[in-house]
Amino acid sequence: MAYDALFDTMRNTPLLVLDDLGAESATAWAQEKLYQLVNHRYTNKLPTVITSNMDLERIDPRVRSRLVDVDLVRKVMLDAPDFRRAEAEQTGISALENYRSHTFENFELRQGELSGDALRRLAAAYEAAQRYAENPVGWLVLVGGHGTGKTHLAAAVAHRRVDSGMTALFITCLDLLDHLRATFSPDSQVRYDKLFNEVRETPLLVLDDLLTESATPWAREKLLQLIDHRYVKQSPTIVTMAAAKSEISERLETRLNDPRLSTICVLTCPSYKGHKPERAKGRHR
Repeated sequence: MAYDALFDTMRNTPLLVLDDLGAESATAWAQEKLYQLVNHRYTNKLPTVITSNMDLERIDPRVRSRLVDVDLVRKVMLDAPDFRRAEAEQTGISALENYRSHTFENFELRQGELSGDALRRLAAAYEAAQRYAENPVGWLVLVGGHGTGKTHLAAAVAHRRVDSGMTALFITCLDLLDHLRATFSPDSQVRYDKLFNEVRETPLLVLDDLLTESATPWAREKLLQLIDHRYVKQSPTIVTMAAAKSEISERLETRLNDPRLSTICVLTCPSYKGHKPERAKGRHR
């Protein structure tokens, strides 16, 4: 079927169900086609059902203006658990088991090595992580160079919460993007939407080694969607990062640095070079 004929069919079908509005490509062409479709059905008052998990404020203003017309549109909010959760939790992408040696009990505070501000900041991060492990409200953001203990503290929190019965998903930023890309393979046994939903909705997310400077536009968009979703819902989240402010987008920075939500710990100590338990195989910071 030619494009014009297909588009005309969608515009004029007796009943159109437009599922997951907001998940479409963000290109200017896609936005224009979507507006043309919605505007045509709005103008002609054609029966239409639209579903979305996005706040209307984040949808194209032209489309949103059609969706908020109280004389034509009936809005229904569904506040219920995601029925796909049980299936999603079977993807097994969490790498927490690889960090089973990273606990509070064996974290090295380096009291015989560090002094001054570096020692105080490391101790403060340790205490903040312990408090968060007891009551994971808001976000915990750990910033510092490689080998300063960020990943160890983040994994220690996740282990403590799992021990208390909470579900936690621990994954590095690069591994997450690799998993998402892999879902587009013809051989993939996991759907993209199922995997992305698992990460967005997990009770506790640990996103290790966040970076955006070298990420592709697609990867940056996915990370922003994930961060935005958990920011709006205020879902318990731990982020570790070595990036300076210049290496992350302004929009992402505003989310991570929001004092109403985030506890930020900046580690200034040098990389730890002493004896530590052997790290599990996997991606290294």
